[in-house]
Amino acid sequence: MIESADFPRSISGAQAARLGALIDAHAARVGVIGLGYVGLPLAMATARAGFPTSGFDIDHEKVAALGQGQSYIDAVPATSLGEEIAAGRFGASADMRLLERCDVIVICVPTPLSRNREPNLAYVEATTRQIAETLRRGQLVVLESTTWPGTTEEVVIPILEETGLICGKDFFVGFSPEREDPGNASFHTRNIPKVVAGHGDDARQMVEAFYSAVVANTVAVSTTATAEAVKITENVFRAVNVALVNELKVIYEAMGIDIWEVIDAAATKPFGYMPFYPGPGLGGHCIPIDPFYLTWRAREFGIATRFIELAGEINHAMPGFVVARLEEALDRHCGKALSRARVLLVGMAYKKNVSDMRESPSLELMERVTRRGCSVDYHDPHVPEVPPTREYTVLAGRRSVSLDRLDDYDAVLIATDHDTIDYGAIADSARLVVDTRNAMERRGLVVRQLVKA
Repeated sequence: MIESADFPRSISGAQAARLGALIDAHAARVGVIGLGYVGLPLAMATARAGFPTSGFDIDHEKVAALGQGQSYIDAVPATSLGEEIAAGRFGASADMRLLERCDVIVICVPTPLSRNREPNLAYVEATTRQIAETLRRGQLVVLESTTWPGTTEEVVIPILEETGLICGKDFFVGFSPEREDPGNASFHTRNIPKVVAGHGDDARQMVEAFYSAVVANTVAVSTTATAEAVKITENVFRAVNVALVNELKVIYEAMGIDIWEVIDAAATKPFGYMPFYPGPGLGGHCIPIDPFYLTWRAREFGIATRFIELAGEINHAMPGFVVARLEEALDRHCGKALSRARVLLVGMAYKKNVSDMRESPSLELMERVTRRGCSVDYHDPHVPEVPPTREYTVLAGRRSVSLDRLDDYDAVLIATDHDTIDYGAIADSARLVVDTRNAMERRGLVVRQLVKA
């Protein structure tokens, strides 16, 4: 890690000096490409910091909504959005030609996996080519999308240099991994430390200067590949530890031991332990996906990532484990086969207190029990309707039901423990609760039959 004292701000070259001055004066125009859960909060943060900011997205519906002051991201209240628009500090567009006007361009587009669990950089590459169409001297391009170490130097820079402009002389490139945590009320874009890196000393100084004006704290590292590795490491750490407690859950259940009680007791140790919690599987754009970017990259160096891949297998197996527990509980407590049962799945989003459905294990849970002949509905105050997804097309359009008729269901399966769910109603009326989040016991609620899964 490079300390701030190592940045004397001795920027060389006319283009670098001009851009550095614009950043210092908060006069640099910022363009944020990709107005999702990462890009839109960042655009709001740069606008609030005083930078004139333009948001770009290929989704015309998003652009239209933002133009009307409507936010579709939980972390960006409509009131905050409206304030930045009214002040003239933010506007949204689908016209990528306007990127030519921007001095700082930040890429916040998805980096999914292919069906074969290989990195899919199509969005990053397409966006970079769009930037290249209007690339001019004196621009800074920063990639925030999570990817394998080396992407910035091996993919982004070569595409931009196809213009004939030279990176480090005519334009500048950096990487700063996103660290958003949707649903977390304590941490947001401004107060999460920002790892920053640039390709060359001038770029590194400008990336740090830009983000230092937007967030409370920056952490500079030596290369863009290092910064890319930081993000991968953070998510591998979480994926592996969640896999560990998921495996412990299965082991301890066979021994008649409650994994939740074990974790709570272990967490009282003031050193050498950090609590992670089991669940029905991993969801979201990061933890189920990002570790495989590293395993793919490692294979290019002839290195096997057995530990990481095993963690992925364990986490991927959790929905099957939960369905097996549900089937067993229905048979034992209701005398009913899964194929003849009615089940209410509580929580469709991948984590509590958000509406994000990406990679949600609830989709697989619903698909599995439906395939077995079970009649299943869902309740989620954050997800009124299941959106179209690539793998679960048959579930698209299903709508959330109320908790008014709990006695119509043989079992309630809690997959996501939103705070706004009426758990008291579930405790009062549900015949059987299969709880993957320890939601009921954590609230001190007693139900007729409770099974943890």
